[in-house]
Amino acid sequence: MKLSPDDILFHRGSLLDANGLIHASYDFEQDDQILGDYFALTPEIGVANASSQPIETDYSTIKTLHIINGMGVALGDSIIGLTAIQALRTFNPALEVKIYRPSKAPDYVEQLYALAEGKVAHCRPLPVSLKAIPEQDLRIDIGNHVFWPDFSTLPMIDFFLQALGVAPDTVSPLLKRNHWLQQLELPAIASPWHSGGYVLFCPTASTPIRSIPANLHVGMVEQLWQKYALPILGFADVVHPRYVNISRFSTKTVHFLSWIKHAAALMTCDSAAVHAAAGFEIPTTAFFTSILPEFRVRDYPLCTSFVVDVPELALMHTSSQSAHIAAVEKAYQRLANDLRLL
Repeated sequence: MKLSPDDILFHRGSLLDANGLIHASYDFEQDDQILGDYFALTPEIGVANASSQPIETDYSTIKTLHIINGMGVALGDSIIGLTAIQALRTFNPALEVKIYRPSKAPDYVEQLYALAEGKVAHCRPLPVSLKAIPEQDLRIDIGNHVFWPDFSTLPMIDFFLQALGVAPDTVSPLLKRNHWLQQLELPAIASPWHSGGYVLFCPTASTPIRSIPANLHVGMVEQLWQKYALPILGFADVVHPRYVNISRFSTKTVHFLSWIKHAAALMTCDSAAVHAAAGFEIPTTAFFTSILPEFRVRDYPLCTSFVVDVPELALMHTSSQSAHIAAVEKAYQRLANDLRLL
């Protein structure tokens, strides 16, 4: 059945055109209009999708896995999604994984996949012909996963494992901590911080409702200085004598990861930074608004998390509405004078 324009954008899976090419809804979302007819990529044509039908996979018997439309277009989701792929090698060290990605995903996210190329998986952009993906191999669709119900009700790593056909409790918590990041070749950081000895402040997420309000940044930097007595570095403008904005030294994802790797400690929100810090075993303080910490940092023993209580935004992944941002600011303000946060 042909999908309507709304169905194309919100379909829980990938899309197939009349010529047999597989597309990502996200790529159409970036365009002004949707041209042509598109159909759901379904299990009936040999592509598994856990949103429509549960998957159970014995990876010890699988030679090659093709992940269609994985692992999202956000940096944090991608770090965790690649962690789930790496965990599959617990069952089969020789497993080959190929990921087919939205072609219009943000460049800073694609830079992560370039770093993971050949280490965790091999990547190529969509569209791709369904016929070009061998039928005898395992083909799994994780397209548009943010619209899957389980994405809001499971820890993200468990969601990805389940989407790949693996029972989450069969994977050790140690393998859920993004340690594959330690395999990456990262550049040295700028002097005079190349030997570490700094605390990193990362207050911004990909959406305002998960970011730390700007009017609290100075106070948080001061608290970090009082606790650690180390220079505070970060990627936002904060007027404080002990703070340095290092954005100009972090123009690529590889630099961002390197700054996190060498930090003595990190303060952040529900952002990619918290997942990268877990991978490098950096002590972290993280604040969560619309998504509960257990859905994101359950397996990170060095992360101290705090809930910024905003009930009206529960399970909301993104918003820039002024009313939502105001609610977040009020909730943070209730915590602003609590020095025990650190």
